[in-house]
Amino acid sequence: MRMPPHRMMPGDSDAVRDVKLADGTASRVWRFARPYRATIVVFLVAILASALLALVPPFVIRAILDDAIPSDDRGLIGVLAAIAVAAALGDAGLAILQRWCSAKVGEGLILDLRSSLFEKVQRLPIAFFTRTPTGSITSRLNTDVIGAQTAVTSTLGSVVSNVVVLVTTLAAMLALEWRLTLLTLIVLPLFIVPARRVGTRLQGISREQMGHNAAMNTQMTERFNVSGAMLVKLFGSGPREKDSFDRRARGVRDTGIQAAMYGRVFFVALGLVAAIGTAAIYGLGAIMVVDGTIEVGTLVALAALVTRVYQPLTGLTNARVDLMTSMVSFERVFEVLDAPESIRERPGAVDLVDPTGAIEFDDVVFRYPPASDTAIASMEQNAGLGMDHDPDVDVLRGLSLTVASGETVALVGSSGAGKSTTISLVPRLYDVTGGAVRIDGVDVRDLTLDTLRTSIGVVSQDPHLFHESIGDNLRYADPDATDERLVEAARAARIHETIAALPDGYDTVVGERGYRLSGGEKQRLAIARLLLKDPVIMILDEATSHLDNENESHIQEALEHALEGRTALVIAHRLSTIRSADRIAFIEHGRVVEIGTHDELVASGGRYAQQLAAGELVAAD
Repeated sequence: MRMPPHRMMPGDSDAVRDVKLADGTASRVWRFARPYRATIVVFLVAILASALLALVPPFVIRAILDDAIPSDDRGLIGVLAAIAVAAALGDAGLAILQRWCSAKVGEGLILDLRSSLFEKVQRLPIAFFTRTPTGSITSRLNTDVIGAQTAVTSTLGSVVSNVVVLVTTLAAMLALEWRLTLLTLIVLPLFIVPARRVGTRLQGISREQMGHNAAMNTQMTERFNVSGAMLVKLFGSGPREKDSFDRRARGVRDTGIQAAMYGRVFFVALGLVAAIGTAAIYGLGAIMVVDGTIEVGTLVALAALVTRVYQPLTGLTNARVDLMTSMVSFERVFEVLDAPESIRERPGAVDLVDPTGAIEFDDVVFRYPPASDTAIASMEQNAGLGMDHDPDVDVLRGLSLTVASGETVALVGSSGAGKSTTISLVPRLYDVTGGAVRIDGVDVRDLTLDTLRTSIGVVSQDPHLFHESIGDNLRYADPDATDERLVEAARAARIHETIAALPDGYDTVVGERGYRLSGGEKQRLAIARLLLKDPVIMILDEATSHLDNENESHIQEALEHALEGRTALVIAHRLSTIRSADRIAFIEHGRVVEIGTHDELVASGGRYAQQLAAGELVAAD
């Protein structure tokens, strides 16, 4: 196996000096590698065979010089030349076989690890995503997966190859002439000691360069999305942003130059030691040839073999660092795979079949779970967040509410009263701390997650749209929906005419987070998507806030159609939306303090009436 240049560089021992792998890490790595064990065996056998074949040319040269030429044996010369050619062809074939095995195992591991991670992350609770930066998640799926893959391919292959090459080469040299073999090893410290110092400095430069790159990439990520680009333009900060970017880019350039120079020094030193070793072999070996101690062919063979000693020895000095670095990547992958799943189906969970949509909140108590139950410490710390700042406070304190099938109930209250928390318990984005939430009389924790969430549709204040076409965004609710169904849902959501007026119609790409559409258009598109899902329960979280009256009227028409025959929980501050509800529940300090129709609550003069009088509920102009 040809060792790439970076595998010969002295490793960053400081980075793994205090690293201790968790018990069972190696066995878990093997479980992922086990499906490829046959390919791994072929890979290792090919490395061994390649190392043995590489010994053939020096011995062929020795035989030609010491035997064939002195005896004028042309036939033997032809045979030896044919052996050398066959060895070269065999080595080339083995190199291709090694690369195929390495690629099959490596890419297969990447696929398996990424698939496992993606599936796991999808199962993690919403609290995990509120505490974990997106960049940390994608880093685990990309950088750490590739780092883990190197443990089984590059690192394993390099270590085995170095050991085999070193052992076979030293054995061959000792068999030829033991004194010259020892001489080649004596000059090795002249390279190893300075090289490790160069390596330490080079790794420090590499870490500095990665820091500059990370800062530069973060700036690009934050400034080159729609919101960031708009903010930069509105504040006229283009020149300042360019200066900041140039400073970071210059840091990458400067460290890159330093890294290139230190790397060149390393390889020049390696070549110099190899040259000194070869010169020593030729110098002392020539004296031994003159003295008749060895033959000239033996000297040439030793000189050819000596160049194969220094490279694997250098690589083996990095073996522990390389292996630990790769295994740490595996541990970071396992850290995600072992993350707690606070929202799980109970054993024996039942399907929600033909639901009617009746909802009951029974003396519900809720506090947000601590980070230790929902987050991964190392991923939070990457964002500068701590693990010990969770408020030990109940957000809901004995909330009880019953919503009949087909009824629309508006949840009203001051900011922070617990309205959004209440609706998040229905689809089990969070689980109650105490009490129960029931649908059709069944605790939601006793229902299968798929059937529960299929029965519930949500339209939020800022609905999320993917950077895909309008049709693809609508079909997220039903991948098999026909074009006719898309048009039907869009008409019901009062958005079809707007879509049809676009040059590409339903094939129009909406842009990142739907920025090519207005707020009202995004809301109506989200309602159309919900109609395609056809849930029995609808949750509207400030779906009409921050809209002008024209957009609000379109959305109200769409919602009236969408809510027909469905149970609905509505959070709103617009009076027009609230008054259209069958009942209004006023939530304060995590409890329902009053409930009734708009007229009933106004007449009672309670908290709802006070909030209305204070202008906290927005009336249409």
